[in-house]
Amino acid sequence: MTKKDVFIGFIIGLAANAVGLFIAALLYNNNGSVFNNIKAASAHGNLGQLISFGAAINLLVFFLFLRKKHEYRARGVLLATLFAALLTLAIKFF
Repeated sequence: MTKKDVFIGFIIGLAANAVGLFIAALLYNNNGSVFNNIKAASAHGNLGQLISFGAAINLLVFFLFLRKKHEYRARGVLLATLFAALLTLAIKFF
């Protein structure tokens, strides 16, 4: 059951990060659509910053799981946050 809970937490962490990315893209620029803003951020070299800002939503989900005593799901959210950090690092240096 613990591997399943970690996987569920990881998927929820990725979804929360995606929601945070879309919110950050809405706030980034007013070019119309979210996808145009993400493309503009990528062109200007700011995509890593948007992904990092999107990962801030994971903090809320992480503490929500800890408060509800779902430690293994919180571990999954932490893994998703680490994945976002590694993705940000890869975008910045490659």
